[in-house]
Amino acid sequence: MSFLRVESVEPADPDVTYDIQVGSDEHAFVAEGLVVHNCMGKYHPHGDLAIYDAMVRLAQGFSLNAPLVDGHGNFGSPDDGPAASRYTEARMSREAMLLVGELGEETVAFKSNYDGSLQEPTVLPAAFPNLLVNGTSGIAVGMATNMIPHNLGEVVAAARWLINHPNATLDRLMEFVPGPDLPTGGLLLGLDEVRRAYETGRGVVRMRGRVEIGPLEGSRGRQAITVVELPYGVGAEKVIEKITDEVNKTKRLQGIADVKDLTDRENGTRLVIECKVGVNPQALLADLYRLTPLESSFGVNNLVLVDGQPRTLGLKELLDVFLAHRYEVVTRRTTFRRRRREERLHLVDGLLVALLDIDKVVRLIRGSENAQAAREGLMRQFKLTEIQANYILDTPLRRLTKFDRLELEQERERLRAEIAELSAILDDDRVLRKVVSDELAKVGKEFAAPRRTTLIDGDLKEVLAASAPAGPLEVADDPCQVILSATGLVARTAAESEESTEGRRRNGRVKHDAVRAVVHTTARGQVLLVTSAGRAFKTDVLPLPVLPEQAGTVSLRGGMSASELVPLRPGERVVGLAPLGGTGAGSPGLALGTRLGVVKVCAPEWPVRSDEFEVIGLKDGDEVVGATWLTDGAETLTFVTSAASLLRFGANLVRPQGLRSGGMAGVAMPAGVEVVFFGAIRTDDPAHGEPMLVTSTGGSVKVTPFALYPAKGRATGGVRVQRFLKGERRLVVAWAGPRPVGASATGDPVELPPADTRRDGSGAAVFGPEVVGHLIERG
Repeated sequence: MSFLRVESVEPADPDVTYDIQVGSDEHAFVAEGLVVHNCMGKYHPHGDLAIYDAMVRLAQGFSLNAPLVDGHGNFGSPDDGPAASRYTEARMSREAMLLVGELGEETVAFKSNYDGSLQEPTVLPAAFPNLLVNGTSGIAVGMATNMIPHNLGEVVAAARWLINHPNATLDRLMEFVPGPDLPTGGLLLGLDEVRRAYETGRGVVRMRGRVEIGPLEGSRGRQAITVVELPYGVGAEKVIEKITDEVNKTKRLQGIADVKDLTDRENGTRLVIECKVGVNPQALLADLYRLTPLESSFGVNNLVLVDGQPRTLGLKELLDVFLAHRYEVVTRRTTFRRRRREERLHLVDGLLVALLDIDKVVRLIRGSENAQAAREGLMRQFKLTEIQANYILDTPLRRLTKFDRLELEQERERLRAEIAELSAILDDDRVLRKVVSDELAKVGKEFAAPRRTTLIDGDLKEVLAASAPAGPLEVADDPCQVILSATGLVARTAAESEESTEGRRRNGRVKHDAVRAVVHTTARGQVLLVTSAGRAFKTDVLPLPVLPEQAGTVSLRGGMSASELVPLRPGERVVGLAPLGGTGAGSPGLALGTRLGVVKVCAPEWPVRSDEFEVIGLKDGDEVVGATWLTDGAETLTFVTSAASLLRFGANLVRPQGLRSGGMAGVAMPAGVEVVFFGAIRTDDPAHGEPMLVTSTGGSVKVTPFALYPAKGRATGGVRVQRFLKGERRLVVAWAGPRPVGASATGDPVELPPADTRRDGSGAAVFGPEVVGHLIERG
């Protein structure tokens, strides 16, 4: 077979005895049919299917840590079998050459094949412990073995330590080999059980697939469990089939909306399990581990043949047996190499003797009647052996020059040095162990790969108990708040009972960073996201990220961009929130203010069957700048324009209208002026503090008590709120409400100046803020 070509060489060359080539030449790959044909005809007369299946497994990266066959074609997947043998080709891998590379140096014993026509090795001179690295399984004559794969670099490191510390304990060896390393990665639970398997050779280890939990791409915040690594020997189709049975037949698995297998060669394993709305993905994952092959067991049974006898070995014993085999291989290889060099040295010594008196040698050969007489004459006159005499007679005259004599003398010195080195290996066990250790280090350096499997330490029962999620599959419909930040992030607070909320009131405030809007709702409810284009989107509360809480403060940086929740158009942004359902009962509706000064209170009569609809009819060039939910209609509607004027009037002055209405005149503005802020302010709630007005030109900022500005009628011009400094032309930011805070466009805090009691005074020279919000109190 061309993928494994063995050629003999001239006896005169002591350095290379066999040339075993694994090539990249045009004949490197061999058709699988030819491999099966040669194997079945020359060595093992099994069925062709059994031989082909064994060859295929040796080429599968998901079956072996170090594949021994480099395959070309379709060699299957964990779910699907390979193509027919006529469509595939194979050659030996570089790792496989480590198992057979020393066969030509009498390193192992050979035996006759089944019909006595050929010789085959009884065992391979493996340069690394293949049984530990790649694992194996099989059944024969009433016995079975099942060995789990390990990391090559870790196994080599442990073997090297054992060379220098033959009495090393199992715990010390496990510092190098902490546990199995599976080709498919995943998680391995309970190292206490792993240690028992390493100690006795038998045990059961538990494997889990690796998952990622997060928002489902393109689903407006729904959650998904994405499996990125599967347990060893488990395919995605097997998991999908079991999930389907548990959902449709046994009904034991609930909360799954859909399952998609997006696995490909570029991205690897990717099994997406979509969660239903309101389902706790951690609780669902626990059910998946319990009811499907996402959690599987591997029964370790390290039954191997040692000197022809079946034995069950632990980790240390397996390494001891391998090292004993490796010592024998290196000893036999060294003996073979020393003998070949001694034979070559014998020939070189004879040739040098002849070269010392080459004229006599030539005359003797020319005067001899035949080759036999010449051979005997050389042996008698120059004290040569028969082998030396024959070699001289076979040597061409062109090699008997002065230059060749110098080469032969150099070769003689090299051979003597090499023989001395080889003899040192055979005479000193310490040198032999160092050679084996150095060769293992070279293998580890060249072929070691990073660990794929994550090990979870501890007792298996304790690990399983600790990984079980607390809480039911479906999240309780507890009260919470949905928050829109000034930088456009949306999030929710943790759902909590009334008792928990009351406890927070007593123990102190939980505050947030700059906030644009807040609505009270429930964890399993819905809210409306209102955009600058006058559109509203119904959004589920549960998929929103829960804000992390530390030391009584909740940071809005944990929020989700509104563009991930709703399909915003270019330049469109979310400007307000509104509750849905019972949490918004008794409200006159949603107050909207536009850039061109239009005001509208949209009656809360939302479409039942539509998740997206318009809440205001906008004119060309107009957009919504603020949207505020009215609780009871006692709020004050407020406009602030770019010309630094403010108009406030009661919300009861605006009649609620339907969805398609365009609103009514809100504030009168001269040409070239636009609204920079609209909101609904409560002035009758002392618990939230006195409302303040923040205005900024970008170069100066002014904070003023909101009560300084008198109310006027709707559609009037309002009063001035800030006198421009030299070079200032317009307001760019304004905001009114309790507990104001400033923030940059990235959400970083910006310090605001002290309050100024001058209604139309100038601002303080502070650059910023770019956005303004307020602090809120939970509950």
